[in-house]
Amino acid sequence: MLRRDPLRNPEPLLRRVYSYVAYRIGPGPDAEDVTSETYARALRARNTYDPSRGTPIAWLMGIARRCLAEAMTDRPLLSAEPFDRPDSGDLEERSIRRLALAAAVASLDEREQELIALRYGADLTARRIGEILGLRTNAVEVALHRALVRLRDVLGAGAGPEPTVTEPDVQGLRSDGSP
Repeated sequence: MLRRDPLRNPEPLLRRVYSYVAYRIGPGPDAEDVTSETYARALRARNTYDPSRGTPIAWLMGIARRCLAEAMTDRPLLSAEPFDRPDSGDLEERSIRRLALAAAVASLDEREQELIALRYGADLTARRIGEILGLRTNAVEVALHRALVRLRDVLGAGAGPEPTVTEPDVQGLRSDGSP
């Protein structure tokens, strides 16, 4: 039986995998290593891809999640330390918002961080996230909504005028620099 190659157009998939991984552990060499390992495993297992079980991105994100979990066994995820505003006004407001938002995301529990990373880091729909996590679409939507409410609460609880979070703000955390 001839199967469709899930990696025949790797560039957009690679960007989404890297964005997801970098969203979880930060951009840089560690994210590149996990992304590389994901692709190495995907290349070795490309003949096992079954299109009836999901899309190529869902299959690849499953591999990326396993690689990330293995890489994270000795390294904590994002620091949950509170973000302090610098006294100097030389940082742009957008950078301050991104740092505050990253700290707020780090304060969420592991499941909420995963949902936020899959939705806004990998730019997946609730339906695709459900495929990856084995959840119903409406359960993903409810969990994402609750995670965003918690983010708003965390950002609103800080001392001083903290920025509020909206979906475009969360998308602004993408590590690939895309709007």
